[in-house]
Amino acid sequence: MSTDDVYALMARSQELPYGEARTVLVEDALRRAEAAGDEVLAFHVRVRLTDAYRYGGEPVKAFATFSRSLADHDRDPGRFDETHGLLWQIKAIVSSLTLFPEIPLDRAYSVLDDMERRYKAGGHSLQAVYHYRNVVARHVGDGSADEWYAKWRAAERDELSDCEGCDPTGMARHLVQAGRHEEAFEIAAPVLDATLRCNEQPQSIQTAMLPVYLRTGRTEQAADAHRRAYRVHRTRLADMGDVAEHLEFCAVTGNEARGLEILQRHLGWLDRAPSTHAEMSFCAAAALVLGRVAAAGHGEATVRRPAADGRPAADVPLAELRAELAERATELAGRFDARNGTSCQGDQIRAVLEAEPVAEFVPLAAHHRRPAPAAPAAAQRPVPDDDLSAETDLDRLLDIADERRTRRDLSRSLAAWRRFDAVAETAEPTPLQKARRLDGKGVEHAVAEEWPPAASFLEAAHELFGELGDDTRRHRVLGRLGAVHLRMGDRRGVDEMVTAAEYFTSNPTGEGDATSSLLRLATAYVELQRPAEALATLDRVDPDDDPVSAGEMWFVRGQALLMSEDGEGAVAALRRSAEAARAADDPELVAPPVLLLARALAQRESGPDDEVIALIDEGLAALPGPSPMRAAAHSERGLALLALDRPADAAADLAEAIAGWTAEGLHEQAIHLRVDLAAAYLSTDRHLEAAETAEEALPALTGPEDAGSERRCRLILAHAQKGLGEEEAAASFTSLAQDAAREGQHDAAAHFLYEAADVLSNLDQDVVAAERFAEATEAFEKAGDPYGVVRTGRRRAMCLLWSGDTDEALTVVDAARAALAGLPPDNEPARVWETALVSYDEARILAQAGRLPEAASAASAAVDGFTALDQSDPAAEAARLRDDITAAMER
Repeated sequence: MSTDDVYALMARSQELPYGEARTVLVEDALRRAEAAGDEVLAFHVRVRLTDAYRYGGEPVKAFATFSRSLADHDRDPGRFDETHGLLWQIKAIVSSLTLFPEIPLDRAYSVLDDMERRYKAGGHSLQAVYHYRNVVARHVGDGSADEWYAKWRAAERDELSDCEGCDPTGMARHLVQAGRHEEAFEIAAPVLDATLRCNEQPQSIQTAMLPVYLRTGRTEQAADAHRRAYRVHRTRLADMGDVAEHLEFCAVTGNEARGLEILQRHLGWLDRAPSTHAEMSFCAAAALVLGRVAAAGHGEATVRRPAADGRPAADVPLAELRAELAERATELAGRFDARNGTSCQGDQIRAVLEAEPVAEFVPLAAHHRRPAPAAPAAAQRPVPDDDLSAETDLDRLLDIADERRTRRDLSRSLAAWRRFDAVAETAEPTPLQKARRLDGKGVEHAVAEEWPPAASFLEAAHELFGELGDDTRRHRVLGRLGAVHLRMGDRRGVDEMVTAAEYFTSNPTGEGDATSSLLRLATAYVELQRPAEALATLDRVDPDDDPVSAGEMWFVRGQALLMSEDGEGAVAALRRSAEAARAADDPELVAPPVLLLARALAQRESGPDDEVIALIDEGLAALPGPSPMRAAAHSERGLALLALDRPADAAADLAEAIAGWTAEGLHEQAIHLRVDLAAAYLSTDRHLEAAETAEEALPALTGPEDAGSERRCRLILAHAQKGLGEEEAAASFTSLAQDAAREGQHDAAAHFLYEAADVLSNLDQDVVAAERFAEATEAFEKAGDPYGVVRTGRRRAMCLLWSGDTDEALTVVDAARAALAGLPPDNEPARVWETALVSYDEARILAQAGRLPEAASAASAAVDGFTALDQSDPAAEAARLRDDITAAMER
C-alpha cells in the first residue's frame, strides 16, 4: 500500500477543525501507515492522533496512542524522534488522568514523576511540572496546591511551559478556587487583550475569568467574556466542561433563559461526554439552571432530550430532568471522592447545585432588559398627595375630578375620587353622585386598560343616568362605553359612539361634547382601518365648539390621511397638530404629532433627512419616561439613522428600542428590529454583536410574511461569522446559495458560493474551498457573468495548488485563461486587470510545477498589465515574483 495516501489523508485532516471528522481521517491514515509497514510514518501519525483524540473530545483514547508513541521513542529515540511533542503531550495526559474516577490516582502521580524525570534529563525548567502537580493537588483538594502554585510562579518559563494564555489561565483557576479573585484578575490582566494563537485560547482564559469578573463587580467584562468564549466552546465537544461553567454563569446572573437555551443545545452531549468529570460538571450546572428556570415561574416547562442508544427523543418535564441531573452529578462526585480519598469534588458539586445568584441580572447585550413589572391594579394604584383633605362636599369633589380629567390630569382626578370615597363612608351620596362616581370608576379602569371592569362600571353609570333623566351625562358615558367595548372586540361600540356623536351634534352643550364625541368616533374609525369614515366624521367638527381640541383633531386627520396614502395631506395636518401642541405649553401633547410627522416625512421617496431626526429628538424630549411611545420613537430614529448611513448612531437607538419594547412586554415589536440592529452592528464591524443579535432574531422569523427578513438575517449572520473567522460562515453562505439556486437566482447563488469558498480558503481548508469555487464557477456560468467565471476559476486553481494538486491547478488555471476571451470588449481596464491577475497566479502555479521559463513569462505579463493600469503595488509584487523565478532559473 502506498504511503502517498497517508500523506494525503494527513494533509486533508489538517484542513479540518478538531472533532470526529478529523479524527476519522487520522485514524485511517494510521491504519494505512501500519499496513504499508512504515513504522516511522506510523509513529508520527500516532503522535498526531493523540492530539486529535484530546482536542476532539476523546481523551481516554489518547492514553493508548500516547503510551505507544512514548514506548517507541524510548526504544529508539533516534528513529522515533518527536521528543518535544511527547514532552508537551505528557502534560495533557496528567490532567486527563484525573478526569476518570476508574483510573487510580497513583497513575497520575506516576506520570508526574516520569514527567519530572524526563524534563530534568532534557535540561528543561520544571515550571510545567509544578503547574501540573498543582492541577492534581487542586483536583483532590490537597493543601500542597498552594506550595506547588508558589513554585510554579517562581520557576522560569521555557519552551515546554504552557502558552502565554494557558499558563495564566491555570493560575487564575487556582486563585479562584482559593477565593483570591483580585489576584486572579491581576494575573490574567496582561494577556486578556493579547492576540493568542493557541487552540484553547482566548476562550479558556475568558471562561476562567467569569467568576473573577462577577466577584469583583466587573459585570460588563463578564458578559463580554461569556459571549465571546461560549461562541467557540459551543462547537467543541472537548470543551463540555467549559460549557458547564457558562451554564453556571447564566444561572447566577439572572440569565436563566439563555442558560436553558445552552442546556437544550448541548443536552445530547451527555450521551458522548468527553470525560466523566465533564459529564459531572455539566449535570450539576444544568440542574442549577433548571432550578433557576423553575424559580422564575416556569417549573411546568419541558426540555427536549434527543434520541440516543435506543432511547427515543422525548420532552422531559423540567423537574424530572433537574432531579435526574442533580442525582447523576452527585453520584459521579461520590465516585471521584472515593478514588481521591477526599470530599473535594463532592463539595464543589454541592456548591454548584446550591449556588445563589451573584447578581440579580447581568445584561448580556445593550438591548437585553427584563420586562417591567405589571402596573398595580386600579384600586391599589398610588396617587399623589393633594390638598383635598379638608374638602367634604361630594359634588365639589366630583366637579374637581371632572375638571381635572378634562385637562387630562388623571392623577389629580384620582386624588379627588379617593377623597370622595373617604367622605362617602360617612355621608350617603345621592343617586346622581353615585352615577358620577360609577362613571369615574369606569374611567379609572379604562386608563389602566382593565376593560371588563371598566365596561361594568360604565354600563351601571349609563343605566343610572338614564333613570335620573340626565341625557347629557348618559350620552357622555355612552361614548366612553363604546370606546371600551371596541377595545374588548365588541363592534357594538361603534354604534354606541355614533349614537353619542349624533346626540351631541344635535344637542350642543357649549362644553365641547360634540367635538369630543366626534373625535372619539374618528379615532375609532382610524383604529379600525376605516380612514374614509374617519375623515368624514372629522369634517363634521365645528372648530368653534372646542378650539382647544384643534391639535387632536389635526392629529387624527393626519393618521387618517396616512392610511389613505395622502402623504402630503398627512404632513400638512400633522404640522398643524404639532404647532397646536407646542402652543398648548404641555410637553406631553407634543410627542404624538411630532413623532407621527417624523414617520410621515421618513416615508417619502427621498427618505429620512435631518428634519426627521430633529422631530424625533423633540418627541423623545417631550416623553417623561419609559413607554411604548418612547420605544417606538427610538425605533423610528434608529431606522432613520440606518437609512442615513449612520449605523453607529442607529445601533444605540435600535438597542434602546428593543430594550424598551421588551420592558413593556411587547416582544413582537422587537423581532424585526433585531435584524436591523444586527445590520447596524455589521456595518460598524461589530461582528460579535451582529452575530449574537442575528441568532436571537432568527428563531422568531418563521412566518411566510417573515421570509424576506429571515433571508436578510441569515445573510447578516453569515457575514458576521466570516468577520469572526468562524467556519460556520461557509455553511451559512452555502445554505443561502442553495435557497437562491432553488429560486433560479443564479447570480445570488454564485455570489454566496464565492463567499463560502473565500471563508474556507481563509481557514486554509483548500480542498473544500476548491470544490466550492468549482460550484461558484458553474453558477456564474448560469448567471452569464464572465468576470465571475474567471475569478472563481483563478481562485480555485490556487486552492488546488495549496492543497498539493499542482497538475489539476494547471488544468484549472488554463481554463481560467481561456475564459478571459468571454469578457466584454467594452471595458478594457477590467479585461486588463483580470488578465494580469490570471497571469500572476499562473506564474505561481507554473513555478511550483518546475516550468520556470513559462512562469517567468507569465509573471512578466502580469507586471505589464498592472503597470498599464498604474497599479504600482500589484506591479511591484509581480516584479518580485518574476525576479525570484529568474533567480531560480539561474541557479
